[in-house]
Amino acid sequence: MTADVDKLEVVPGFAHEAIEGWIPSLASDEDLRTALEKAFDYRGDITITRRDGSKLEGYLFDRRTGATLRDSAVRILPKDSNAKLTIPYSDIAALAFTGRDTAAGKSWEAWMKKYWEKKAAGETGIALEPEALE
Repeated sequence: MTADVDKLEVVPGFAHEAIEGWIPSLASDEDLRTALEKAFDYRGDITITRRDGSKLEGYLFDRRTGATLRDSAVRILPKDSNAKLTIPYSDIAALAFTGRDTAAGKSWEAWMKKYWEKKAAGETGIALEPEALE
């Protein structure tokens, strides 16, 4: 049996949810786990409100899930520091997607479409270069 190589090399993309500005309801443990998974995939800053009322804004770069909320934790790079902080899920009272999603609208397909539009318009000296994030 031979496989169609062209079909194997093409992987369909997926649409990212527009969650910039979202403040999820954390009514249950599962709500919190789901929201933190989305925060891990988010390419912007989030704001966590801890149970003691303190707030932390930064980029969620890692998470470790355990059997309970106490055994699970997120790791964050605070916006105003180079520290890497670990916060147990059980300490999180609220979550908000407060930063700009730097990956929104920047799929490979969108990038290539823009390139081919410029090329079709007769522009010269164009190249496939990354766009500035800010």
